[in-house]
Amino acid sequence: MAIISPGQRPSSDPTDSTRPGSTARRRAAHVLDPLVRLSAEVPATLHDPAPRALGALDQAGLWGNLGVSLLGFTGAMVVLQPGGTGTPTLPLVGAVLAVVVGTVLGSIALGLSAVPGAETGSPAMVLLRGVFGTRVSYLPTVLNIVQMLGWGTFELVTIATAARMVVPAVPQWGYVVIGGAVTTLLAIRPLGTARLLRRYVTVAVVLALAYLALQLLRRPLPAATVGSWSGFWPAADSALAVAISWVPMASDYARHSRSRGAALAGTAVGYGLTQIACYLVGILAIVTVAHDADHVFGAFLAVPAGTLVFAVLAVRELDQSFANVYSTTVSTQNLRPRWDRRVLAAVIGSAVTVLALVVHIGDYASFLSLIGSLFVPLFGVVFADWYLLRGRHRWDLSEHSPARPLLLLPWVLGFLAYQMIYPGGVSAWARLWGRVDAAVGFVAQPWMSASVVSFVVAVLVTLAVRRVSRAAAGPQASAGLRR
Repeated sequence: MAIISPGQRPSSDPTDSTRPGSTARRRAAHVLDPLVRLSAEVPATLHDPAPRALGALDQAGLWGNLGVSLLGFTGAMVVLQPGGTGTPTLPLVGAVLAVVVGTVLGSIALGLSAVPGAETGSPAMVLLRGVFGTRVSYLPTVLNIVQMLGWGTFELVTIATAARMVVPAVPQWGYVVIGGAVTTLLAIRPLGTARLLRRYVTVAVVLALAYLALQLLRRPLPAATVGSWSGFWPAADSALAVAISWVPMASDYARHSRSRGAALAGTAVGYGLTQIACYLVGILAIVTVAHDADHVFGAFLAVPAGTLVFAVLAVRELDQSFANVYSTTVSTQNLRPRWDRRVLAAVIGSAVTVLALVVHIGDYASFLSLIGSLFVPLFGVVFADWYLLRGRHRWDLSEHSPARPLLLLPWVLGFLAYQMIYPGGVSAWARLWGRVDAAVGFVAQPWMSASVVSFVVAVLVTLAVRRVSRAAAGPQASAGLRR
């Protein structure tokens, strides 16, 4: 069975190439194609075909910018001290290796999650119709909307906080309003934003990171091998989890890729290189100047011309809030395919701005990380069905895709495995899972990666569920799955 996508159009007349003037039209289209791609934009609804306007460099530029985050710099402390304050610190060489290992694994997952979008032309939450059916896909869609709204709010607060460190004369709320307005405008023209990031912002970000790294390396470094390796895998898992957190939106952009290879390479390589660079600069800032996560930004401001460089990074953070608002928009369209995404972007951008003005962030990041852990096993289910069970040949992405609630089982079991190993930083939730572990006699080992174990559990259970379903459906269904 071929993939049935939302907004699918009948194929063109196969005899069209023989009609008079067809050769001239093809030549004209070939000449105009670059101009069409430059002006192409995301269609208003899911029922319109997605333009294939992004090449590998466009996607590498987009994801290269998303791989750098102000939160990533402070998150380097989690890599250095994965057990929290008062626990053993990784040796410097161990922290660097943990960043590389975790980011490489996460970036591969991110790139693979972009491929289905490139092949089908569908955004990420619509792809879940192929696994769960349309109605059941609403559950992960709503969770993703909550997650994206939360991270969009958090990013605006982070941008405003960083901007005040550069120009304190402007009040916090002023930066939130400005950031929210710019975020909304970027989300209304997402493909134009991707091209803008690739042409201009990526170069500025690379130069800023290189400059900060060189300045920090001029300061004395601690001994590279002093420390405990006991927290290596939790440290690597923290970097992996950050990369995985972008999986629910990878296909939102890859659906506009010119090819599957461009989506895979642009997404994985672009994101992977810059997240590694971001974390390493954060580690350098902590071990040379800051010594804790609260003073990382101050370490950047302390280097020569640091204020200018930090201002570049603070302004660039708008791509994070843009990505969250835009993905909230297209996720909402899985629920309401005929709603105009431009109107949705304006409404969602305004809502995120208001939330950033009134919501007290506090430990909200821990709650958002808890929600994000849902999407590690979800990717495992999608990976198993698309790649291992050849779902790309039979997925039904239409609004009438039949429900398959049984496939919620591997998702839930993968999530439970994740929580048993690492329940996160929400204290009441962590205590609950501590009691669960004690009740079943489970003790998480230092070498266990919550993300890897959760993914593997989801993949294996998905394979088992599909096998049982195929056996129950009979020989005819089995033949269909093998096609």
